[in-house]
Amino acid sequence: MQPKELKIEDIYVPVKRRATRNQQTVEALAAAILEDGQRVPIQVRQDGKRLVLIEGLHRLEACRALGEDTVLGIIVRARLH
Repeated sequence: MQPKELKIEDIYVPVKRRATRNQQTVEALAAAILEDGQRVPIQVRQDGKRLVLIEGLHRLEACRALGEDTVLGIIVRARLH
């Protein structure tokens, strides 16, 4: 799958995932993204009209902290149980 630009405002971060946020990690990633750009896309899944974050909380938050409107991401399919 090819990564594409996703609107940050369209991405929902589940409460459990938000609880794992580390400000120092966000700041370090923001500095790295400023220097080299975003190298690894986040992963989201489609849930109706919104996108739900699967992987990449700190990358998403780093881009948000930098004032970006978009983040590089891949839309994956939800696992079927």
